[in-house]
Amino acid sequence: MASMTSLTLEEIGRLAGVSRSTVSRVINNQENVRPEVRDRVLRVIQETGYRPHAAARSLAAQRTNVVGLAVPRSAQSFFADPYYPRLIQGMTQACNAHHLALSLFMCHSEKEEEDLYPRVLSRGLIDGLIIASSVKNDPLIPLLLESQMPFVLVGRPLSQAPINYVDVDNVVGVQNAVRHLIRLGRRRIGHIMGPQNSAVGLDRRQGYINAHVERGLTVDESLIVPGDFSEMSGYQAAQHLLAAGADAIVAVSDKTAYGALRALREAGRAVPEDVAVVGFDDLEASALTEPPLTTVRQPIRATGVVAVETLLDVMENPGGPPRQVILPTQLIVRESCGARFP
Repeated sequence: MASMTSLTLEEIGRLAGVSRSTVSRVINNQENVRPEVRDRVLRVIQETGYRPHAAARSLAAQRTNVVGLAVPRSAQSFFADPYYPRLIQGMTQACNAHHLALSLFMCHSEKEEEDLYPRVLSRGLIDGLIIASSVKNDPLIPLLLESQMPFVLVGRPLSQAPINYVDVDNVVGVQNAVRHLIRLGRRRIGHIMGPQNSAVGLDRRQGYINAHVERGLTVDESLIVPGDFSEMSGYQAAQHLLAAGADAIVAVSDKTAYGALRALREAGRAVPEDVAVVGFDDLEASALTEPPLTTVRQPIRATGVVAVETLLDVMENPGGPPRQVILPTQLIVRESCGARFP
């Protein structure tokens, strides 16, 4: 049996009835711990004679108290997409609560990625890194794994490596939207996809397929069209879906749905009488479209908060299984689909 002084943070947390990250915050004298919880942890530490490992104390002393946010080239719509400001609001909220600074790293070319990221990872500029989005064969992931820099992805990775990530339930979110349209009698439901080299695009497409399969409906591939989260891709895809006889459209994002609404309006098709439309995000503007947009609400700001909290846990408690968090979504039914829940 381990001696009292060699107890792990997990064991101290189990004795105190708290998480290992809470024990770490108490040991490092961070402020965001309730007084009664702090007292309970300190009492366990005193009773067991626990002493933090010298290397861990040294590591804590060398911290910069800066975490990075990397925006790869794949996130080309970073400044145009309302999703990212809300995500960063959540991240800064969590960083402020933990007395951390958030540093933004952006690359616009492969050459910039080759130059910037090795320098960031090797010079001790940051304590950990959050990646705003990732695609298949993202070159940054192998660099991070090799450097042993603590990092967290926003979005499920396509890599099979054990990687920490925070995501929303994209599959179930779209599945619930399509289920609702099927209950309303729609049978020619189109899907405007996201990029298929990303987990979010693949997962939302899978939710669309799952809803058809569970209802015994044939998946018509002519009703599944490419998109890229942009309003223009929604506009162009909706024109294709009209020609294919769609009576409903589930878009990969709210911005994509806005483009679809515009295409339908220009074509003289009534929403929802002729074609129902559903988005994904629940951006503030979605309640103000004409008609108001039914959408899958994802907790964007909370995703940013949880990404920072998860990164802190990885930094303070290295080792162990990867932290993989899936947050729930909610179908917000408005006029664009033609009916509300009873």
